[in-house]
Formats: sequence, structure tokens, C-alpha cells
Amino acid sequence: MKMYQQQIALPEKPRGFHLITREVVRALPEMAGITTGFLQVFIQHTSASLTINENADPTVRMDFEMFFNKTVRENDPDYKHDYEGADDMPAHLKASMLGCSVLIPIRKGQLALGTWQGIYLCEHRNHGGSRSLVITAWGQ
Repeated sequence: MKMYQQQIALPEKPRGFHLITREVVRALPEMAGITTGFLQVFIQHTSASLTINENADPTVRMDFEMFFNKTVRENDPDYKHDYEGADDMPAHLKASMLGCSVLIPIRKGQLALGTWQGIYLCEHRNHGGSRSLVITAWGQ
């Protein structure tokens, strides 16, 4: 079995949902040597998350942002954790809803994503800063 791991820092992105599939694949060229296996992408933050969804139409990512902003509103007077601003606690809640990692099969050295699937960085803060990812691939 082969195993490879890389940590990368993504530059700061504006609040919203961003395709990062290319950056992930570029970070681990050794994946090309895996015939059958898995790739895990893990984000080391509590106010941003990862998910897999539509990779072609950018309005899907816009609608994701709209949905999560409606679902988890800012300035809720019941929030206790508001030290870093109105977007702080909502960002933690959104990140927990979506999750901190994705697991993708590798087939013949490539991610076995569906035709219209891509990896999203879900930035839930207005100014989240650089985001660190740990990318691990393993298989035969």
C-alpha cells in the first residue's frame, strides 16, 4: 500500500463557497501512482468547512451561501460566543453542519468524482484568512 500526505495553505478567500479541486489535486501529484484508493481532505479550522457538490454552475455556490445565511442567521441575541464579530458563531455552526473533511475514491490515479462534482472550500467568515488543509492519499 502507498500513502502520501501533504499540508497546504489556501490563500484567503472571500466569504462563500469556492471550488478547490484543482488545488487539492495539484498538491498531491503522487496520487497518479495509485490505481485504487482514497483521498481525504481535512480542513484544520472551526469556522470553514468542506463539501462536494456542483462544479459547473456558479449559481449553485451562490445559492449555498444564501441558504446557509438564511438558516444560520447572524446577530442572534441568544449566541454567547460573539467575541470575534457577528459572523463568528454562525461560522462555527455552519462548519459543523457541513463537516471538516471529505473522502473521495481514487480510480486509475484520478479522483473518482462524478461529472458535475467538485470539492468546495466553504468560507463562513467575512475575513477568515488563509486556510490549512491536510491532504492524504492511500491505496495500491
